[in-house]
Amino acid sequence: MSVVGSLDTNILARLMVRDDPAQTALVVELLGRHAQRSESLWVPITVMLELEWVLRSRYKFEKAEVIKTFSALLTTIELVFESEDALEQAIASYEEGGADFGEYLHLALARHGQAIPFWTFDAKAAKAAGVNLLKT
Repeated sequence: MSVVGSLDTNILARLMVRDDPAQTALVVELLGRHAQRSESLWVPITVMLELEWVLRSRYKFEKAEVIKTFSALLTTIELVFESEDALEQAIASYEEGGADFGEYLHLALARHGQAIPFWTFDAKAAKAAGVNLLKT
C-alpha cells in the first residue's frame, strides 16, 4: 500500500466516537475509498497523543476505553502510524502502569531514539524502566 495523505485528530475522533453522523459517514467513505485503491493514510504520532487527550477530556473515556480504541485503530489496514512500534509499546505500558499515556509515549519514543534515561519530575512515570526521577 502506498501512503497518499494523512489524517488529523478530528477525523479519527469522528471515526471512533461517531457523534456526528454526517462527518462519520464522510470518514468511513474516505477510508473505504482508499482501501479499494490499496492506499494508506498516515497518522502522525502527535495526532495519537492529541487523540488520547480528546477522548479522555472531551468524551470522558476511561483508560480501558482509550486502550480498546487505540487497539482498534492499529488494526485498521488503511492507516499507517508514525513510530508504530513506539505507539504499541506506549499503549502496553499505559495499560499496565499508572502514569499518563503521554508520558509512556515520550518514553517509548526516547527508547526508540536510544535516548535513555528519560528524565522527569513525574513520580508515576519514574516507576517505568528507563525513567529517572529528577529530585529537588
